Amino acid sequence: MTGSLAYALLLGLLLGSGAWLVLARLPFMRRHGFADRVAAQLKSHNLESTLLRAPTRSLTPFGPLERIFCPVLRDTFKRLNRLNPGGAALEKRLARAGSAKTLLDFRAEQMMWAAAAFILGLAGAGIVATAGSFNAVAALVAVLGSAVCGYLLRDFVLGQAIKRRESAMLAEFPGLAELMALAVAAGESALGALDRISRSSHGHLAAEFNKVLADTRSGKPLAEALQAFSGRTDLQPLVRFVDGLVVAVERGTPLADVLRAQAADVRDAAKRELMEAAGRKEIGMMVPLVFGVLPLTVVFAAFPAVTALRIGL
Repeated sequence: MTGSLAYALLLGLLLGSGAWLVLARLPFMRRHGFADRVAAQLKSHNLESTLLRAPTRSLTPFGPLERIFCPVLRDTFKRLNRLNPGGAALEKRLARAGSAKTLLDFRAEQMMWAAAAFILGLAGAGIVATAGSFNAVAALVAVLGSAVCGYLLRDFVLGQAIKRRESAMLAEFPGLAELMALAVAAGESALGALDRISRSSHGHLAAEFNKVLADTRSGKPLAEALQAFSGRTDLQPLVRFVDGLVVAVERGTPLADVLRAQAADVRDAAKRELMEAAGRKEIGMMVPLVFGVLPLTVVFAAFPAVTALRIGL
């Protein structure tokens, strides 16, 4: 393939994609939902021009390109999510990560990461081709593999964010549980203790308590708001904490001793995890010690004796 033919193909692809975008966003090609048709008749409809509204925050540094391609990607992902059985699980993972992104936003980010990895793979294949050792099959596998790796890398980053956030919440939980136990023992109600903790502390768990308070202030019962908080997390200490609060609110049982016991259990669990991690590290250190340090020690100890024997002979 000559350079002029490659440039012609690239320009043709750009022209075709631009024409397709223009055609796909024409009014007669867009399907308006029921909410879009009814929104214009509602009294609360915003009559302000969209040109005067504040610009939304871009997810990528390519603002104009993002505004061009995001509507198409959103429409595509809406159709694909109807056939995707893992949408509910992904929404729960986003809630566990404390992310405000929707399912469509996350899928769009995954596609952007895959596209970035695809471009990097193409650049690498171009560098190899200019060096003179080009293999079409290997280049195709490398480019497609890089795109798949970019797609999966975004999911891996989400998993790491979930682990970091849940570890931070477990580290914050004993102190907040004892503060709540002190507030309850001083005469505060469960809702008042949550309010006091959310105002006097910071962190992921305090932010979740703020969400619970916001739900209760919007009219939701405290038990339902706590159950919603329990559904956003898969941490057993927090689930037991929520169950204790719900029982205390519904039945009026004493709560301070239960909260202190839960805080002690979490601290004991953290100590056990620390001891288990130390044991795993100790076993891992045996490999460099036995195969690295010990042979060198034997060599340093035996070399003078071998040298003396050779001199004696």
